[in-house]
Amino acid sequence: MQLTLVQFFKKSVNGHIFRGKYRLVKRVTPRSVESLRRDYEQTERNMSLLLKPYLMPEQSSGHAKELAKKQQTLNKWRENQLKMKPHVSIADRLGHLNIRNIWD
Repeated sequence: MQLTLVQFFKKSVNGHIFRGKYRLVKRVTPRSVESLRRDYEQTERNMSLLLKPYLMPEQSSGHAKELAKKQQTLNKWRENQLKMKPHVSIADRLGHLNIRNIWD
């Protein structure tokens, strides 16, 4: 069977191809249903794993304290503050314009 040019260059639908009155709708095949079912089963297995906590309550209460995360964050913040330029006020910036009245 030989395809004609019209059949070879099939005209697409008007507008957005997956929305609206003339949209393209994929046919439901047994393969697509099976694929979707497998995806949902995998998601359910993942969700069931997330129901159980990874750490015990005893382990989770002190792990951040042992790692000294807060102290590391504070040290990093202080280092960044030292790298920045110091705050300058208007009085500091324009101090050379200060006039002293000698005749008083």
